[in-house]
Amino acid sequence: MTTGARGTRTALDEPTTPVPLGWTLRLSAAVLGFSMAVVAPIQILLPLQIEEIDAADKETSLALVTGCAAIVSILAAPIAGALSDRTTSRRGRRHPWILGGALLCAIALVTLSVQATVLGVALCWMVAQGAQNSMFAGLTATVPDQVPVRQRGFVSAFAGLPLPLGLVLGVLVVTVIVPSRTGGYLALAVLVVLLALPFVLGTPDLRLLPQQRPAFELRRFVKGFWISPRRHPDFAWAAVARLAIQLANSIATLYLLYFLRDELDFADPAGGVFVLTLVYTAGILATSVLAGRLSDRSGRRKVFVVVSSVVIAVAMLLLSVWHEWIAVVIAAGILGLGYGVYVAVDNALITQVLPTARDRAKDLGIVNLANTAPQALAPMIAGAIIALLDSYTVLYLSAGLIALAGAVLILPIRSVR
Repeated sequence: MTTGARGTRTALDEPTTPVPLGWTLRLSAAVLGFSMAVVAPIQILLPLQIEEIDAADKETSLALVTGCAAIVSILAAPIAGALSDRTTSRRGRRHPWILGGALLCAIALVTLSVQATVLGVALCWMVAQGAQNSMFAGLTATVPDQVPVRQRGFVSAFAGLPLPLGLVLGVLVVTVIVPSRTGGYLALAVLVVLLALPFVLGTPDLRLLPQQRPAFELRRFVKGFWISPRRHPDFAWAAVARLAIQLANSIATLYLLYFLRDELDFADPAGGVFVLTLVYTAGILATSVLAGRLSDRSGRRKVFVVVSSVVIAVAMLLLSVWHEWIAVVIAAGILGLGYGVYVAVDNALITQVLPTARDRAKDLGIVNLANTAPQALAPMIAGAIIALLDSYTVLYLSAGLIALAGAVLILPIRSVR
């Protein structure tokens, strides 16, 4: 174990002291700001902005914008994570990336608010997504950095809750509190910075000592982004399983606003998205913290992840066969119940299969590809299904089958019960 001059714990040591509730709540607030900045534009602002610019080909243009930005996210998360792992700032190795990412995201959102071309929207959203993932790389790495294994289910639940809650609050901000598109972007820009500040300024960050940082070699740095599935099979299974679940979720939600308007003839599709989000979030709140607690106490992770993945698949399959408003509401509730368990326990599971303490942020950035890659894959898959088959039944059936695959893929993990 490597310690500082006075025997205090440093960045590479395994955490053993539980973090206080205040630390967890500050982390949760920072994730909330990140979540609102990501999901509210995707769900509301970007579809409306694209429709204003290119109404005739809105689906294709939206897929182009989100797909290009997802490619940036795929690159940004592991690279920012790797650089964070090597940061020896006196402020710590995570806080500079969290605050820097929040500030750059805010600037990109302000610029995005005044764009009037698909190209301009795409470029600004690409910058925003890169900054968001740099911020998130720092936030996620603080859990294995500072939280003991026996507490990670509970903390991961609180860190995961803001992701769906951010959708509720983000949609509320841009549809009710600040209903104008420009005002919505500006509000999100302010919130992403304000909500990050309590964590950055009010919590300690473990410092990487200069002697702990390896000498930089470009070839070794690049090679480090490959994690051999043969040497680290549990890490590989966990990452692929997450990819399946997030891909299913992305396929199902990408065209939700268009689904309500074009398939259900819903009079207020944006309002409908908000109602569904409330139902979905209520389901998550009902199960997430409880599942995290039970998982910590039992020491088991896999069974929670498998069952939750199956529940998510059931919600998708319901949407595929019952195209009525009441069915969509029921499916949203079921999806929330399943995803609440999933987001709490899968995050804890992932931290237990990381290859090394030295590369936590980089490795979590690689796992984060399972969250960002679906943003590139889902538009291609969903766009092709709608363009070629014009069938939301096939769309949601595909999402359900992919979610079931995610449940199966978690089973081969051996190092975590």
